[in-house]
Amino acid sequence: MTSTAANVKDKVILITGGAQGIGGAAAKLCAQRGAEVIITDIKDEAGEALTASLQAEGHKARYGRLDVRCHEDAQRVFGEVKARHGRLDVLICSAGVLRGPNLMPDAFPVDVFDDVIAVNVRGVFLCVKEAYPLLEASENGAILLVGSGAGVTGGSSSIAYGTSKGAVNGMGMTLENHLRGKGIRVNVVCPGGIETELKLRQMRESAEAQGQAFDLEDARSHLGDPDGVGEALAFLASDDGRYVRRNLFTR
Repeated sequence: MTSTAANVKDKVILITGGAQGIGGAAAKLCAQRGAEVIITDIKDEAGEALTASLQAEGHKARYGRLDVRCHEDAQRVFGEVKARHGRLDVLICSAGVLRGPNLMPDAFPVDVFDDVIAVNVRGVFLCVKEAYPLLEASENGAILLVGSGAGVTGGSSSIAYGTSKGAVNGMGMTLENHLRGKGIRVNVVCPGGIETELKLRQMRESAEAQGQAFDLEDARSHLGDPDGVGEALAFLASDDGRYVRRNLFTR
C-alpha cells in the first residue's frame, strides 16, 4: 500500500457506534488521515473523550448523540449534517449489540430478540434512509455496514445476533443493487473475533453459563485488534476502495 492509499482527506464521514471498538478505531484513523469525522453513539462520555483527543491533535472531529433505534434521533443528526455540510461522503454503520449468548430458542426472551433487531437492523436502515439524500449529493458516496462472519456462516453464540447480522448482509446486497446507479457504493465488512467490549462481554457470559472461570488475558490473546478492522474501513472509505464489491472479511 502506498502513502496515498486510504486517503480520506476532506471527506465528511459519519460513524455510528463510533465512541469505541471498531467504530472508534475507524473514527480515529479517518480523522488522522484528514477526514471530517462525525462520531455518533449513546456512550456520551466515551464519544466526547475520543472527540476531544482528536481535536487536541488538530484533527476535525465532533460528537453527536444518536440512538440508532430512534427515527427522530436519526432525522436530527442527519439534518445537522445537511445544514453544516450539504452532503455526506461516507456512512459507516458500526453500532451494534450482542445479547442472549448460548440460549436455545425456547429460552430466548422475545424482548431481547426484538431489541437486538432494533439496534442491529432497524438502526442500520434508519441511518441509511436519512443519509441517502446526502450521500447522493456527494456524487461519490459510500455506505459501509459492519456485519459479522456470524451473519454469513451461522457461527454466532446468539440466535438474535446471528439473525441480525444475516439481515445486515442481506441489506447490504440489496442496497448495492438499488444504489449502484446513484454513485453510491455499498460494502459489508465482516469481522471475525475482535477485542471489543461487546465480544469480551459475550465470552464472559458464555464462560459463566458453562460454569467456567473467565480469563480475560487468555480471551484477549485469541482476539484481533479493532484497529485492523478500522484500517479496512478507512481503506473502503477512501477512493482507493472503489473497486471492492460486496463483502470484505477480516480476521
